[in-house]
Amino acid sequence: MSTIVAVRKRDRACIAADSLTTFGSTRQGAAFDTDWDKIQRFGDTYIGVVGSAAHHHVVRSLFRRELQDADFRGADALFETFRRAHAVLKEKYYLNPKDSDEDPYESSQIDALVVNAYGVFGVYSLREVYAYERFWAIGSGEDFALGAMQAVYDREDSAETIARIGIEVSAELNNATALPMSSYAATLEPASR
Repeated sequence: MSTIVAVRKRDRACIAADSLTTFGSTRQGAAFDTDWDKIQRFGDTYIGVVGSAAHHHVVRSLFRRELQDADFRGADALFETFRRAHAVLKEKYYLNPKDSDEDPYESSQIDALVVNAYGVFGVYSLREVYAYERFWAIGSGEDFALGAMQAVYDREDSAETIARIGIEVSAELNNATALPMSSYAATLEPASR
């Protein structure tokens, strides 16, 4: 699995991710993978996705080929973008939307964190979108990352430092998270601060 964190502090937002891919009990670290960076850039937006290793290629193709006009400027825009994406995922990428009989909607099978000048957002499999005021984490090491970032958020001044600490602690304590990490930052729009 993966650990991805996103942090906003003052006028900055940062997203960071570990580099480990796992297949059952097999660990594929960055030394074996030429495309280990789990964060992708689309214009001025950074997106990190957890779940199936196939998501990396699917998301890249989706936003570079099928939805080049995707709008990532806020929670409502993200919802509409991922709502549109769901139909494309089913039709062109053969998404299996079945998750649970109890779910009220089909699943997109994707959990993601999004960082750009408009803020820090989480997008989840039923297309739920959350805007985060401070930070959030997803993936197998999310509990460790959330705890670490909570512990340092008030005393650290930098979104980048807080994100780095979240990934480092997850890599230390979670067996499906490993260094090196990748990290990207954006300056928040004045209205988003």
